[in-house]
Amino acid sequence: MDKALAGIKVLDFTNVLAGPFCTSNLSDLGAEVIKIERPGTGDGSRIFGPFINDQSGYYIFANRGKKGIDLNFKSDKAKEIVYELVKKVDVVVENFKPGVMEKLGFSYEKLKEINPSIIYCSISGFGQDSPHRNLPAYDIVAQGRAGMMSITGYPDNPPARVGSSLGDISAGLYAAYGIMVALFHRERTGEGQLVDIAMMDSVFTFIETNIVRHTIGGIMPKRVGARHPLSAPFDIYKCKDGGYVIIAVASDPHFQRLCDVMGQPDLPKNPKFDSDPHRSENDVELKAIIEEWLKDYTVDEAIDKFNEVGIPCGPIFDVAQACKDESILHRDMLVEIDQPGAGKLKITGNPVKLSKTPPDPAHPAPLLGQHTEEVLKEELGYSDDEIAKLKDEGVF
Repeated sequence: MDKALAGIKVLDFTNVLAGPFCTSNLSDLGAEVIKIERPGTGDGSRIFGPFINDQSGYYIFANRGKKGIDLNFKSDKAKEIVYELVKKVDVVVENFKPGVMEKLGFSYEKLKEINPSIIYCSISGFGQDSPHRNLPAYDIVAQGRAGMMSITGYPDNPPARVGSSLGDISAGLYAAYGIMVALFHRERTGEGQLVDIAMMDSVFTFIETNIVRHTIGGIMPKRVGARHPLSAPFDIYKCKDGGYVIIAVASDPHFQRLCDVMGQPDLPKNPKFDSDPHRSENDVELKAIIEEWLKDYTVDEAIDKFNEVGIPCGPIFDVAQACKDESILHRDMLVEIDQPGAGKLKITGNPVKLSKTPPDPAHPAPLLGQHTEEVLKEELGYSDDEIAKLKDEGVF
């Protein structure tokens, strides 16, 4: 079965996480991704653990399914190879600091002269035209400046970073989304274009309704821990066994069901708890009532009781438990790959489920320079003698 992006070729200059995550998603959907790395050292994530046979699990996760070539951009011939490849690809993706691609001779303006229909995606901390474009940015910087950290954690503790690299992952997703929209536009018009993605912008959108709570409601959102700032009971609650159960109630009918289960069917008549806004205002008192009842139940027992009547709830799993969850396994969110030199490994699957053109993430990541000669031969028609000469000259 053909994949949705079968026939699309991507030239991938990306490094570490945001860019590689974008292009790995394109690869999952069938695009041929040619990843360019520095000879000798390669992608910066190759030094990040965990390691198996000196290979980085971090790198493998973010670069599955790609072809890997290495080119020394100090060589003019390496640049000529890039220009030749640009003629044959549909998309270029990079996540250098703004200005670096221009210095290398690979700016959007330059590459669209070579291929006018090229789609060129730049991912950076703040965007190509931002007043902060020249500032270095990592995920934690974007999370801090975009407001995410101000609403993450508990009120009596310092602001906290979200426990994954949300800035990188959100930017990578928006980049993949932008590229596919640009491909659709090109399909209709023949026009290529520049896709400009910023981590800062991406994280800002991910703080969702907190923006309108401020701009429309005049509220300054603050850290409220695990609970929801607008609904209650919508938090984690301690049980008999010392574990926590999640209860997520955002409607009066669900609250009535909860009260019925707890043997307090008249609690919703209390003016403190008769509406979601009132319950939210009196959340501390309500939480104490619920946790007093939960003293007689383990997490599993409480979940069973709640599930019987359709109350949204759940456990708090660690990563090992999440990896064994029956839904994760059933929906192929862990896939096995056969990584050269490392053997069979499990990595994250792809959450996009398509009935006709499903993604396929179960492919290894390239070793450094693994496909250089193959790409030069198959894509550009280089002979063995020409390739040997380029190698002797240090082009790769």
